[in-house]
Amino acid sequence: MTAPSTEAVLGWGLARLRDLPWRQTRDPWAVLVSEVMLQQTQVARVVPKWLAFMLEFPDPAACAAAPLGDVLRLWQGLGYPRRARNLHEAAAVVASAGAFPTELDGLLALPGVGAYTARALLAFAFESGAAVVDTNIARVLARVHGATMTARQVQSAADAWLPVGDSWAWNQCLMELGATVCRPVNPGCGECPLADRCAWRGSGIDPAPGTAGVSRAQARFEGSERQARGRLMAALTAGSVRAGDAERVMSHRAADRLAASLCSEGLVVLDGEWLRLP
Repeated sequence: MTAPSTEAVLGWGLARLRDLPWRQTRDPWAVLVSEVMLQQTQVARVVPKWLAFMLEFPDPAACAAAPLGDVLRLWQGLGYPRRARNLHEAAAVVASAGAFPTELDGLLALPGVGAYTARALLAFAFESGAAVVDTNIARVLARVHGATMTARQVQSAADAWLPVGDSWAWNQCLMELGATVCRPVNPGCGECPLADRCAWRGSGIDPAPGTAGVSRAQARFEGSERQARGRLMAALTAGSVRAGDAERVMSHRAADRLAASLCSEGLVVLDGEWLRLP
């Protein structure tokens, strides 16, 4: 399928971009922090955390110099603390090198940086020609093409649509389109600048849910191991917890195993009979 009109998409999107603080910078550290925080976390929760994080750790050197425990304390409330650990490790690599890599392979070598995040850095920090595929863009691509797509097909389609010289604006506008109009449920097809070329347009089986990169509904949180792990991490931000109290704190019968897994991941330290942040 030929690429849609650049003017149509940018004309629709640029006037509608939400005023998100990380869209006001091209600093690769600020962009990386935003992208890592936004993984599996809603924008409304990320904004205040991003602002606080950038105030405390304005550059990779500041983050790398801090104990991981300080990063985890500031991260509390975002969930998935492995992301904070990976960000801390990436900060150390960048600080040691003295600068961010500016090529795809170099960015992919950073801890915790995958294909999406690497391309997001290329597009949003360096404004180089990179087509980004997040869950919103993957959903738009699948619906417009009218087909459930593999990861390779989605990336190939995104690459084919990318206009020369407009990577920042183009990717931001497609993301905004997926987030606000081409929504998972009740999409606003009548508002879409791609409606006249969309093969699905709300009719028949939606090809997006089975497409690579499109988020699926998360497993139930209440009573889950993820919730239990989060309870312990939250308690540890206030101080050490006796290992024998882990089950009470976590309210989960698998508390000992979950605490051990957090220790093995480097997110918690067992210091004698006490659990603490690293």
